[in-house]
Amino acid sequence: MILLVVQPVSLLIFIGEPVAFTKLLGIYFMFLGSLSLSIIVYRLSSFHPLAQYPGPVIGKVTKLWGLWKALQGYKHVYHKELHDMYGPFVRIGPNELSVIDVVAVGQILGHGGLNKGRFYDSGRHSSTPPTILSLNGEAHTAKRRVWNRAMTSVRDYEPLIGKRASQLVSCLRDGGIVDLVHWFDLFSFDVMGDLAFGGAFEMLRDGQDVDGLGERIQTFMKAADLFGQIPWIINTLHLFPQVGRTIQEFNDFGQGLAIQRMKNGAVGTKDLWYYLADEAGLEKQKPTLEDAAADGIIAIVAASDTTALALSSVVWFLLSTPEYYRRVQQELDDVIVDGDDPLDVTKHQQLHFLSACINEALRLHPPVPSKGGSRQIPLNQGGRSIAGRFIPPGTSVWTPPYSLHRNPEYFSYPNQFLPDRWLPGSNFERHDAAAFMPFSIGPANCVGQKFAKCELFMVLSILFKSFDLRFADGFDSKAWGLTLEDHFIVTRGPLHVNMAPRRQSTHG
Repeated sequence: MILLVVQPVSLLIFIGEPVAFTKLLGIYFMFLGSLSLSIIVYRLSSFHPLAQYPGPVIGKVTKLWGLWKALQGYKHVYHKELHDMYGPFVRIGPNELSVIDVVAVGQILGHGGLNKGRFYDSGRHSSTPPTILSLNGEAHTAKRRVWNRAMTSVRDYEPLIGKRASQLVSCLRDGGIVDLVHWFDLFSFDVMGDLAFGGAFEMLRDGQDVDGLGERIQTFMKAADLFGQIPWIINTLHLFPQVGRTIQEFNDFGQGLAIQRMKNGAVGTKDLWYYLADEAGLEKQKPTLEDAAADGIIAIVAASDTTALALSSVVWFLLSTPEYYRRVQQELDDVIVDGDDPLDVTKHQQLHFLSACINEALRLHPPVPSKGGSRQIPLNQGGRSIAGRFIPPGTSVWTPPYSLHRNPEYFSYPNQFLPDRWLPGSNFERHDAAAFMPFSIGPANCVGQKFAKCELFMVLSILFKSFDLRFADGFDSKAWGLTLEDHFIVTRGPLHVNMAPRRQSTHG
């Protein structure tokens, strides 16, 4: 950056010309113009290492195009359109590829795959330690060991989830028209507050997000997502005081929750914090307060939003297809008869059609549509062969689940909600479960996916057993899917539903 400023001035001095403003302005224009033109020509030329990969011209020229798409919130949809046009390997940036070949995805994300790129550091303040999201290699393995220990037995957390699911239904017991997105958000924040910080929130009780946590998370993640599109700017974020302040305030909020948890202790069981802070003393080196707090706040960001989206999507898809909604209700009534507890996880194992509906909703609305961040071919290596295609060093590689899940090579009728495809004996011509990765795959997959599935079954079981649901009169249900915006997490519009208590249910 300094060289770009100094060179034109140095040139004027070298040739003995007076440094006049108009002349300096002209030489800056010629210098930067010729430099930009040469970069554009090179990036579009056959000499570029990624010249063999197709993609939009503007994407090959500048990453600012990717920044603009990310800002709009629909990059997942646009990337799918690009894959529909160009195939499984698409060049989406000067040195970036988007890949939805199932073999390639396995090689990229699986064991022995590629390391995470710089995107994962985009939301971290310089004073905050790295989290499990950004670590690679041995450091990631050590951190993952702690998380695996915490999430090994979901049964330990079932009472916690069940308590909040019952509270959610109690809050909705009067029925009427409600915004389920709002209530699912409150539920998921309360659950993750219980899990990560020993009961940090009571949003369901208050009926609102008193601390504005949801808005904080959205602001934080939108900034992280945007800067992750242009990772070269990460080292200069300190030049933007407001950005640095936003990130720091969010991290300070996490540390405040950590201090509160240490003061108050856990809520009835060993929570996630118990393991993150290594209160059992099992690790060689005890994590600092900052380390544990950073991972705790990551848990809230990653798990609360994704769970709320999944719950909202399942309800939306089922109410949009009444025949499937009736089948879910019938299955629930057959498996969980009156007097049974809809929160009994042993019953959930028999809910095969509801499970299929959950999978289908996760396929069409994956919690992280663009897979969050990229992987990278190391600069100090000679490139990698991925699914028979050579990818040169320094290339960032994205594996977007939204595009992969809707690839007609792997799923028949890929854009339709057809839960029967997940049932044994289905007659779909194409159904490749290896192309289904809502929780990612490989050593960096979602450590909390069993916990998330438990939440989904508990909430949906007690909700559908307790109420008859339909879209509220006047609500444009068909447009709801268009409100989903991808900013690493998925923001969504209100989901207005009319709820009437079911007379045959003894719950709620």
